[in-house]
Amino acid sequence: MRALDLAIIALFLVGMPLIGMAIGGRQKSSTDYFVSEKRISWWVVCLSVVSAETSTLTVLSVPVIAYMATPAQGGMTYLTLALGYIVGRIIVSFVLLPRYIAGDLVTAYAFLGKRYGGGMRATASVTFLFTRLLADGIRLFATAIPIKVVLAEYGITASYWAIVVALGIAMVFYSFFGGARAVVWVDAIQMLWYVLGGLVVIWVLAGQLPDGWFSKAADVNKFQLFDFTSSPLTGAYPFVAAFFGGALLSMASHGADQLIVQRLMATRDVKSAQKALIASGFVVFLQFAFFLFIGVMMWAFYAGVDPVKDLGLNNKDELFAHFIVNDLPSGLSGFVIAGILAAALSSSLGALASSTVTDVYERIRKTPMTDDERLRHGRIWTLVWAGLLIVCAGLFASSNKTTADPIVVQALGIAGYTYGALLGAFLLGLVFKRVTQADAIIAFVATVLVVGFVILGVKFAGSTPTINFGKATADLKSLTGWWNTPLGVAVTLLVGGLLSLRRSRGVPVRDELDVKAES
Repeated sequence: MRALDLAIIALFLVGMPLIGMAIGGRQKSSTDYFVSEKRISWWVVCLSVVSAETSTLTVLSVPVIAYMATPAQGGMTYLTLALGYIVGRIIVSFVLLPRYIAGDLVTAYAFLGKRYGGGMRATASVTFLFTRLLADGIRLFATAIPIKVVLAEYGITASYWAIVVALGIAMVFYSFFGGARAVVWVDAIQMLWYVLGGLVVIWVLAGQLPDGWFSKAADVNKFQLFDFTSSPLTGAYPFVAAFFGGALLSMASHGADQLIVQRLMATRDVKSAQKALIASGFVVFLQFAFFLFIGVMMWAFYAGVDPVKDLGLNNKDELFAHFIVNDLPSGLSGFVIAGILAAALSSSLGALASSTVTDVYERIRKTPMTDDERLRHGRIWTLVWAGLLIVCAGLFASSNKTTADPIVVQALGIAGYTYGALLGAFLLGLVFKRVTQADAIIAFVATVLVVGFVILGVKFAGSTPTINFGKATADLKSLTGWWNTPLGVAVTLLVGGLLSLRRSRGVPVRDELDVKAES
């Protein structure tokens, strides 16, 4: 009967790219390819945004956070981040989105070009490209985990490299042929699929858990929502750090990351984009709670055993896939696995291609491109970035160790190096009207260096900071990653603001986007 599972998975992997190609149709212009001529309904974009930012990392890794949480950590404290996400999205909706939409832009970094100049635009875009490459490399690797587990049940030993190549090929088809319209619609369909898959898991688990499991989970704080006791500097999800850091992280990821901004630009107008973004924050909160609850139920099902030591898994993130393959009935198992794979096909290739062509290549070329040339280069770079993502995912698979953090934490950690500088560059131009391009670039580079130094070299013995470039230990702990983005924003504003004071007072810098947004 396991053949039924494989048939469902294979049908999904073939069918979804075909559906995307059919929805996308034929693109007649670069604008259609990159932002779908701004014709997509807000609720579809809302689902696409949720799918793009959570995807397989949420489905596989967030349940593990609740499963592995100690009584001191609390099983639901991850939701503090989601509360901050809602606040951050509301701010972005009214501060940054009107400038993007009113300016009729293709990428978020075009705003920086209007405000500062082409140098800052290219700097931010290149930063986005490399950060997104690493983060999505982890995401593609995460999707290979359940496939490897499924194949192992049949005695088939497939390398992660082979699996990510197959997934990359499936992903590139509808991105290449269908453009932004295909990406957004496929994202929405796939989100609904993996949520249905999660409901199937809850239904099956509910019939197999022992009596009294809920009260036992409550006794060990599996349902604890807020953490006010652990260190705000080094705790896992202390309230102040997680809420404030989550708000700034959401402002960066949804206001300064082309992966999300491209989807929002595909809506009809500013109000539609605002509704899509704000609604996505509440949907993400519910989705996080949903998958954390699954993690608690699995904790009760497996009696809290160690996934690596007691179940023989390669790493903690294989736990959910292990349950699906081994403990769900045939047919349902294939449906849920297909839902997990759905999250992987949430493609960032269009965002990477649009930023490469419009923010970087056209700057290097220095001569205007025709629309046909822009469309052709967009498709070429879609293929190039697909190849790079496959290589990056394979390298992450080769280096991932059993002692590593959950992959969702790894992905957010990568973004921590640059998100503060990206968001800070946008806010710097809005807050300090006399800041020039040179000021902004110096502040940007300084921020990346400072944040990188803090992440790699600053450890805490209790509340006392010390310089230590070794690994964190029981006595020396790293600063919790939720402070990385707020720290980056603060450094950018401080350095850029001080540099702007060197000039005498004059007419504030005002660009055409300010005027359009205010009108």
